[in-house]
Amino acid sequence: MATGDRSGYGGIGMKAFLYGAAVLVLVATALPVVRGGAWWIRIFDFPRLQIVCFGGMVLAGLVWPWPAMGAGGRLLAGLLFLALGLQLYRIFPYTPLAAKEVRDARPGGERFRLMIANVLMTNRNTEALRERIREADPDLLLLVETDARWQEALRPLETTYPYRLCYPQDNTYGMLLFSRLPLENAGVRFLVEDDVPSMWAEVVLPSGARFDLIGVHPRPPRPDIGQDATKRDAELLLVARIVAERGRPAVVAGDLNDVAWSHTTRLFQRLSGLLDPRKGRGMYNTFHASYPFLRYPLDHVFHAGVFQVGALRRLPAFGSDHFPMFAELRFEPAGRFLQEPPAPEDGDEAEARQKIEEGREAARNTTEEEKRRDC
Repeated sequence: MATGDRSGYGGIGMKAFLYGAAVLVLVATALPVVRGGAWWIRIFDFPRLQIVCFGGMVLAGLVWPWPAMGAGGRLLAGLLFLALGLQLYRIFPYTPLAAKEVRDARPGGERFRLMIANVLMTNRNTEALRERIREADPDLLLLVETDARWQEALRPLETTYPYRLCYPQDNTYGMLLFSRLPLENAGVRFLVEDDVPSMWAEVVLPSGARFDLIGVHPRPPRPDIGQDATKRDAELLLVARIVAERGRPAVVAGDLNDVAWSHTTRLFQRLSGLLDPRKGRGMYNTFHASYPFLRYPLDHVFHAGVFQVGALRRLPAFGSDHFPMFAELRFEPAGRFLQEPPAPEDGDEAEARQKIEEGREAARNTTEEEKRRDC
């Protein structure tokens, strides 16, 4: 006589599903601990919030029949509980429950407004972006994924923004920088790849104070084409190294193609000494604009301790797969004594050197492969 399933899960199929889902969450939690740059490792840096939500439902299903669970099931539930705790530990600093890393700006003082947006090169809704720019009224406007068509569509901005740095490209890595504030020593640099630019300029505030503005948009890890994170990591760490070596006030902004809580971004912060205004305020998920349950914080503003935050907002969508980000920063020279910057830990410098060399080597190999294909 058949006794049926006595596990309490309502059937062997449901039990197998819950066990399989729990193992999947454990793997997705463990892989980012590995420091490799392969896309199938780094891609799990992104959906930590989604993993928590999914894993929480799986855990609830696992423990529901607790008295009927065997030792193996209870061990799996315990491991899943620890995995979700690790995920929450990583994302907690980017919630309003955590302490703010950057102070709220006091009234008055010298302020400027910065807006950044990945326009999505194939997006044709240029008027919607111009409307967002009019509403935000930024002093500095950084746009990425811009080609010649986007540059032409935004030419009317030239009457409002007399200072510009333009490098349009048709490979989704073009960049445009518009500014009401004077820009000095402005130029484009190619830190890792000769077709992925970054923008560098000294911004002069009305008081005469200056800061470095660096705009970045490195390549992301992409499973659809097997593209790993090696070159992205190298570019971000090179920017961090340069910022630290210069020792000047700096703002680094753009689509980093990395989430705020990843190991690489946290390493970038420790090496550069720059602060993240998101911490203690929210995640401000900017990608993907069309899928509310698949969103991550990819567009960032990091800044030196001499700045405080007057406002930080995610702006409405305009047809791109990214939402724009807006930040109002107040220049407060004494702020560097009030806000403790992240500091390098043991092993950070050695890890950065290794990642930078790996990224440069990967870029050289890619170039050689393209040459062979051209022949």
